[in-house]
Amino acid sequence: MKYRITAATAVLAAGALSLTACSSGDGGEGGASGAPADGDYTGETLTVMHYEGEESAMGKAWNLAIEMFEEETGATVDLQTTAFEDLNASAQQLFDSSDAPDVSEYNKGNGTAGQLAATGVILPLDDAYETYGWADKLSAGIDTIAKYDENGVMGSGSWYGVPNYGEFVFLYFNQDMFDEYGIEVPTDEASLETAMQAFVDEGVTPLTTSAQEYPMGQLWYQLALSQADRSWVDAYQLYTEAVDWAGPEVSYASGTLEDWVNAGYISKDASGMTAEDAGLAFINGDAPMFYSGSWWYGRMLEDVTDFEFGITNWPDTTLTPGSGGNIWVVPVESKQPELAEIFIDITMRPEVQALLGESGGLPVAADTADITDPDAQKLIELFNEVNDRDGLSFYPDWPTPTFYGDLNSVMQGIVNGDVTADEANTQLMDYYESYVADLR
Repeated sequence: MKYRITAATAVLAAGALSLTACSSGDGGEGGASGAPADGDYTGETLTVMHYEGEESAMGKAWNLAIEMFEEETGATVDLQTTAFEDLNASAQQLFDSSDAPDVSEYNKGNGTAGQLAATGVILPLDDAYETYGWADKLSAGIDTIAKYDENGVMGSGSWYGVPNYGEFVFLYFNQDMFDEYGIEVPTDEASLETAMQAFVDEGVTPLTTSAQEYPMGQLWYQLALSQADRSWVDAYQLYTEAVDWAGPEVSYASGTLEDWVNAGYISKDASGMTAEDAGLAFINGDAPMFYSGSWWYGRMLEDVTDFEFGITNWPDTTLTPGSGGNIWVVPVESKQPELAEIFIDITMRPEVQALLGESGGLPVAADTADITDPDAQKLIELFNEVNDRDGLSFYPDWPTPTFYGDLNSVMQGIVNGDVTADEANTQLMDYYESYVADLR
């Protein structure tokens, strides 16, 4: 397989996303991104699909974008919300059908957006990028996930999506629970295990997670990353060489999770819990720790009212799951591709990007002087810690179109005790190699 981007380039690019360096340029209505002024589309309807919660930073920002779009174009938005998992499973068929939305948020990476790009299910956006100047708003770390080659591998080829926020995964902790039990917030992995054992000794399950959906798979990946270097990430994500599924990275990840389940650090209930269930356990004050993404942060600020919570990067590691955020794509069966591009452009406007940042998101095209909320600044500082060490390492489900479900299934097997760590690694290798072997 030929690559038009080297592994080193892709990874160094990922580290370049730093919000302190972002600048949005001039604002204003119609054509604010250098595009022609919007026309009059009165009577037209644009179907927009996304899976962000109403109170999330992205949900608030997209609602503002919808208001601006309708006011400026005269068109009406038919907003359709869905679940991340549902769209992940149905997009291949939905986007190629008469029921396709005109523009949709979608998961980035080789096995998702890359697969749809390679099979022609989403439209290339090269002309729109030139018209609206979107490339000038994206750092190199962001544009890695917006371009895909003919094999669906990220980092080169045509533009197929527009990311307008960043994201990464970190540890949320309930400061009140730590104080109540006299436990120190962990600063390295040894003190993390000490803290978890202290909670177990008090009859508290320390870490809420979901094996049915993404949180536990991302935790597995973080544990692997804690033992990995950049060359391992390149092998896993960009197929530069074979991944050693019996090596120290994967063995440590699966073995540690097996140990944590057996020690009671993770409840066996995690097997049937959704991401929402796991997040609510933290929000409701039932668990002292939750490892998940920045997409939860705005909701935490809104919904956590009975205790003080904090955020910290996973202790004692360089590499972290994260990237540019999910991308806006235009399905091949979009009935309003021109309007879809106008809507996407509005999501890149300074006022929309600023609201995203002020609400707890990580905008990619905001003027950071517009973001003054101290909680928003905490998130940006934490994110920049990761960027300063070139830590963004994408996500565990990206390598194959089915690896999201495959990984979740294996995580459930570990939680239920159906497989040992070694057996889990063999299963993961088989799932991974069945797709990647033909691309390496």
